[in-house]
Amino acid sequence: MSGSPAPNQLDLEAAARLEKEADSELRFRDLTGFTARLVSFLLVALSVFHYYTAGFGILTEHWHKAIHLAAVLSLIFLLFPGGFLSIGPRIGGVPVLDWIFAGAIVVATIYLPLIFDDLTFRIGNPSETDVVMGTIMVVLVLEATRRSMGPILPIIVCIFIAYALWGNHLSGVLAHPGSDWSGFVNHVYLTGEGIFGIPAKVVATFVFHFVLFGVIATRMGLGQFFIDLASIMAGRYPGGPAKVAVLASAMFGSISGSSIANTVTTGSLTIPAMKKIGYKPHFAGAVEAAASAGGQITPPIMGAAAFVMIEFLEIPLTTLLIAAAVPAAMHFWGVFVQVHFEAKRLGLRGMEAHEIPKLWPTVRDGWPTVIPLVALVWVIVAGYTPYLAAFVGITLCVIVGFLNPRNRLTLRDLWDALDMGARYALAVGAAAAAVGMVVGVVTLTGAGFRVGFIVTQAAASTAQFFAPIFDILPAGFGSLAGLTLFMTLLFVALICIVMGAGIPTTALYIVLAAIAAPAVIQLGVPPLAAHLFILYYGILADLTPPVCVAAYAAAGIAGSNPFRTGLTAFRLGAAKATVPFVFAYAPTMLIMVDDFTLASFLFVTITCALGVLVLGIGLTGYAFTHMGLASQLGLVVAALMTISPSGPLTAIGAAIAVPILALNFLRSRREGTALA
Repeated sequence: MSGSPAPNQLDLEAAARLEKEADSELRFRDLTGFTARLVSFLLVALSVFHYYTAGFGILTEHWHKAIHLAAVLSLIFLLFPGGFLSIGPRIGGVPVLDWIFAGAIVVATIYLPLIFDDLTFRIGNPSETDVVMGTIMVVLVLEATRRSMGPILPIIVCIFIAYALWGNHLSGVLAHPGSDWSGFVNHVYLTGEGIFGIPAKVVATFVFHFVLFGVIATRMGLGQFFIDLASIMAGRYPGGPAKVAVLASAMFGSISGSSIANTVTTGSLTIPAMKKIGYKPHFAGAVEAAASAGGQITPPIMGAAAFVMIEFLEIPLTTLLIAAAVPAAMHFWGVFVQVHFEAKRLGLRGMEAHEIPKLWPTVRDGWPTVIPLVALVWVIVAGYTPYLAAFVGITLCVIVGFLNPRNRLTLRDLWDALDMGARYALAVGAAAAAVGMVVGVVTLTGAGFRVGFIVTQAAASTAQFFAPIFDILPAGFGSLAGLTLFMTLLFVALICIVMGAGIPTTALYIVLAAIAAPAVIQLGVPPLAAHLFILYYGILADLTPPVCVAAYAAAGIAGSNPFRTGLTAFRLGAAKATVPFVFAYAPTMLIMVDDFTLASFLFVTITCALGVLVLGIGLTGYAFTHMGLASQLGLVVAALMTISPSGPLTAIGAAIAVPILALNFLRSRREGTALA
């Protein structure tokens, strides 16, 4: 895998550089000499530790989480600059203070399993040493999170800590008895409700392994195979490179749960190709960003939040993968539709024959790279643990990589993949520890039910105000209960988008799953649908200006304005904003619900797909020929009605859309521009 790549081949080193520029979670110190070799060795050792325990047995939970957190948090202090704290003398390029922080976090983390046998007698009555160690842990987790993810998440955690300590001074529903510092440290440090809670457990036992699988699978050629297949399937059609971007991002998303990694890896090839055939730079970047943001909702890998979800809901991974399949397909369908009609509107060509890989050589050279992914899915479906599935997938990636003569993996490639896999997991590991404190505060104070009560009361008041206006809607939508649910979902969606501008998807999901999901579930939405709703809107923040990280990454490749790219990406990802409302009202779309019936599933899915199609036409302004603003607005309204899982509303939507499209078709025949 050495040498310069061909024009249509992935340059993984260039993609890594782009990703580092776009993703603050990958902006590491440039270490040299012995320190660089030591840190690389520790990163590889961390990957090997997780790989070994996945296949040969996870350690006892308290030791496994402690070793994981000690390694992850200490490496953050060695790899991430500390800003104003990066002062004073240095050893091997790392400030002495950071070496002290790294050592202190290791001691504070390992201290807990060392006293684990005595915790039964110490929880609720911590010793002075317990409080000191817990204080060190809390402070350094916040600092590690600040370094790896920026200040927003630590600020949010500090607000929750303040609420835990001084909530007794509040009045109304938010008031609680309060806690002193010793009690707070006892809860978030000594129990399994805080730093060492579910988020840390999930990252240590699931997320790390799947991140590592995605990195090694890409290194051994699976990402390139997906891009080649997408080019063969869609490249020759109008706007070919954009359609390739959608399909390739969907397939690449199945092994990478990161929207930024997906954007820079596939976008390094597809964005220049889109610009070459005539797409404007901001649109080319937006296509890649919108499609790549689907990686976190695309089975079987999905993102870290998906693994936290299965722990929160106590469901098998297969349940979530099946439930997520149709909504994910709707997202990519929505982007594909707009890409197609934009190409027709601009009269763009497809890729030329010499730009498209040949089918037989592609299949002949690339089919072995699919074996690890197929095996991983089979192990999950067979009912084994997710980490065993990742172990099998990683093992087969290495075997196939070393044996495949067409795309051979070298020992250096493997070392780099193990190194990079651990680097990818550092920031999410810190975030898991930090938001664990948020979960701890929620369980300590009952904040989840308090916030849920506030949200539902505000939604009910708003619904009462609008009820007379919406009286004409079908039962379930125009009723007070239906409007209350709609307003609650709308408020939660807005909170997700606003908070998602400052914190990553996984952290956002954990916070809102603790404080907002109960409000949605209380109104009759099944827990699986409620949690997926929060996840979808958290991911949508990757496309929403002003902080649209996937769009910023794509804009860097396209040479376009990031804000304009983000607005266009949000428009292209409109299906992701509408579909969550569909499965909240009609959970049958998720399949894995109690009231599933094939008839209701087909109705909801087909009408949703048709509505997304009409929405894409309306937003693009082109069907068979160009259309005016009035027709566009009419189609958008019709699409929203058609998408809704209500027979009467769907009928009204169709009654609006069909005449508009028919008139557009007749006008195209007169103009001689009918769609071929």
